[in-house]
Amino acid sequence: MFENLKAQPADKILALVQAYREDPRDTKIDLGVGVYKNADGVTPVMRAVKAAEKIVWEEQESKAYVSLTGDPAYSDAMIKLILGDAVARENVGAAATPGGTGACRQAFELIQMASPEARVFVSNPTWPNHISILNYLGIEVAPYRYFDSETRGVDFDGMIADLGQANAGDVVLLHGCCHNPTGANLNLIQWQAVIDLINEKNLVAMIDIAYQGFGDGLDEDAQATRLVASSVKECLIAASCSKNFGVYRERTGLLMAVSNDASQTALNQATLSFLNRQNYSFPPDHGARVVTTILNNPELCADWKAELEETRLSMLALRQQLADELQRLSGSDRFGFLAQHRGMFSRLGTTPEMVEKLRADHGIYMVGDSRMNIAGLNAKSVPILAKAIIDSGI
Repeated sequence: MFENLKAQPADKILALVQAYREDPRDTKIDLGVGVYKNADGVTPVMRAVKAAEKIVWEEQESKAYVSLTGDPAYSDAMIKLILGDAVARENVGAAATPGGTGACRQAFELIQMASPEARVFVSNPTWPNHISILNYLGIEVAPYRYFDSETRGVDFDGMIADLGQANAGDVVLLHGCCHNPTGANLNLIQWQAVIDLINEKNLVAMIDIAYQGFGDGLDEDAQATRLVASSVKECLIAASCSKNFGVYRERTGLLMAVSNDASQTALNQATLSFLNRQNYSFPPDHGARVVTTILNNPELCADWKAELEETRLSMLALRQQLADELQRLSGSDRFGFLAQHRGMFSRLGTTPEMVEKLRADHGIYMVGDSRMNIAGLNAKSVPILAKAIIDSGI
């Protein structure tokens, strides 16, 4: 049997990590992996997470399974965090998942179960794992224009034109905030236009929200997701706690199935339970319990929000510093988009050849499509990156 296996394509980001590690240059900069790092290059454990883990350690009396969809208190807390009061709780089915990736996988499986012929429209570009999982499941992928390589903003006209080709029942996958990999986001007027199109054509909305709190603030980053959930007939929402709680290795995610018909929720919830049972049975609990402890403890929640805000502002400061330095060196404002983008990532909008030149000549490591992790910078490395960009002729 094993001799029939075929080698799978290597993960480009993991290969980039290895190349970076083997590079002996002191001035090398890692802008590849999508993990937040502070000014010292460390991905810290947040203060509230440490405090919550201590509470869990002291109070938890059993490691028995919770339920197929995880602790209901975790679902309640996350739904409140993401949706606020935009949708009644009784209209939301939810299941804990192994990270945001697990939530996306379960959402795609639900789509396949409910509507086998549905296509999933994804932004061009999108997080590569979206397409990888869809292809693995045999679900047809339909790209829609999103990133304008000239303006480094959203090609909204192209997006609407492409989504206009969708058929009733097709799914539109949207990034709730801090678009990965581009950093370019829709404004609320544009979001409303997308919602109008979804309703007009009887499409299904799916939102991947992995960076809430990294863009303009916790509530601000959830605003579009809340607008969609409260405006469409039904939608799926895949959420991750990896970034905003810093619990990457705990694999803490949530999938929500939202319907404007509360009588549909019981079936949605049962389906989420079934899917969890088929894929991994009971979801991991430790990260979910830590998150629940933080969100339900006013003091811990306030400290978490304060540290998250520090993280957000530090990334905005790095964006502005890089944009300013590039303006100083180039004498133009053509890199101003870097200060306008939000979240961990920006797409520089250059060629794979230029990306390779940055790596070879300057030790700057970013993904081949020119996505760079802003959180991989610090105040000292920003001038190094800016000079490398200008010296490379970008």
